[in-house]
Amino acid sequence: MKSVTLYTDGACSGNPGPGGWAAILCWQGHEKELSGGEALTTNNRMELTAVIRGLEALKEPCEVTVFSDSKYVVEAMSRGWPQAWRARGWRRRGSEEAKNPELWQRLLELAETHRLRWEWVKGHAGDEINKRCDALAVAESRKYL
Repeated sequence: MKSVTLYTDGACSGNPGPGGWAAILCWQGHEKELSGGEALTTNNRMELTAVIRGLEALKEPCEVTVFSDSKYVVEAMSRGWPQAWRARGWRRRGSEEAKNPELWQRLLELAETHRLRWEWVKGHAGDEINKRCDALAVAESRKYL
């Protein structure tokens, strides 16, 4: 199984507002940049989309270390929250609906294909690949202004 590193980031101008996402896949010295956006979205949707699109770009099951500055994504996946939400019919606690269930569902499907390890990286703190991801995501969001 190949070991791949995936850096992701999402950006949104307003919340909701125009948004962008970016993913950078790294494998044996090669890098592949992916990015896109939406005219009306949220930051959390863009963070999730970045991870999903990065994982979807892999052509075979891989061991993937995902670096993200989104505590929303990293903590949820590390703690198994989306699996619990899905088991409760996409409900959080009590009757509160989980947000973005279609994105979480897709991410869980991809998590069944790949072996994922989650790493939170502090945004805007000098990590060069994270900075590139941020720049790509922001550039995509600006296309919709």
